[in-house]
Amino acid sequence: MSRTGWWELPAEVWAAVEECSGPVAGARDVADGLTCSTAAVLTTTSGQAFMKGVPVGDARGRAGQALEAVVNAAVRGIGPRLLWQVAAGGWDLLGFEYVEGRHADLSAGSADLVLVAGVLLAAQAVRAPADVPPFADRFVEVLPPEQLELLRGDSLLHTDTNPHNLLVGSSRAWIVDWAMPAAGPAWVDVAYTTVRLMEADCPPGEALAWAAQFPAWAAADPQAVEAFVTGTCRLWERQIGARGARPSNARYATLAVAA
Repeated sequence: MSRTGWWELPAEVWAAVEECSGPVAGARDVADGLTCSTAAVLTTTSGQAFMKGVPVGDARGRAGQALEAVVNAAVRGIGPRLLWQVAAGGWDLLGFEYVEGRHADLSAGSADLVLVAGVLLAAQAVRAPADVPPFADRFVEVLPPEQLELLRGDSLLHTDTNPHNLLVGSSRAWIVDWAMPAAGPAWVDVAYTTVRLMEADCPPGEALAWAAQFPAWAAADPQAVEAFVTGTCRLWERQIGARGARPSNARYATLAVAA
């Protein structure tokens, strides 16, 4: 996805943002993030803010940002607070409070794993707002109805806890970029994050031991975990082919065996 810097945005965008934030004295463009076309840390008269946005013609991107706005009140304290939302100059933009953090290190022995576990545990207590789509709906083309039922629930799921969406500060972590939320079983984000640990070369046994500290994972229905793994692997094979999906699918299979 091509990126547009803050100073490349139309003057109408600058004016609309400054109505919400006060005059912008400086901007540092941010290259990270797969769901946006522009992102920057803005320095304004009211402090710093993180801005992200997509063109108004990007229907998928706007839908994701709309969901971020919907869930933000529910995840305050877990993710940064939404400060404003504007549509101007052909862009749809969100402004969040700025948090000082770096991307999480999920490798074996990392001190970040304790902080990531803390914020993930807090997130599991959050119920999904009414407008959040069911997690099970993602698998309607690859799973039978009886398995889809196992993936229903009312917990708010992030579903993309990769290291870029886990910011770590000196004493805590935040989960950011809630553009793909879903309502489902609380253990799902633990499962996704455990796979991310394995991707960071954490041995499977250590990754699963990390997951075991979460009551929701310990109590997960093995048949539901198997349905999650089966559906995820089938979708990934559809997207990139069986050979390309093999390494990732092997990590997910580890979850089913453990459950």
